[in-house]
Amino acid sequence: MASANVQQFTDANFDSEVVQSPVPVLVDFWAEWCMPCKMLAPTIDQIADEFKGRVKVGKVDTDSNRNVSVKYGISAIPTVIIFKGGQVVGKFIGLKPKADIAAALEAASK
Repeated sequence: MASANVQQFTDANFDSEVVQSPVPVLVDFWAEWCMPCKMLAPTIDQIADEFKGRVKVGKVDTDSNRNVSVKYGISAIPTVIIFKGGQVVGKFIGLKPKADIAAALEAASK
């Protein structure tokens, strides 16, 4: 079951929810058919719960939201991008350990 702390980002709300966010944002670019994306999902849920109140965590379905995916050069999924002040401050492509993602998010949230 997905965490209640994981939001859905779309082409329509990406700027307001991510780029203009006053707190750091972790964005998981994924697709329904992507098995590694499904394997990463529990890690994203755990991170969302652990960082609740300090950062925003959400997902972008690359099949449904092509504009944002193209804008940020998503050519492989899963791709996790950390934004701070509207800028990319961290990027992970493929399955990565929770500790690596959490450490980057911790650094961005200081």
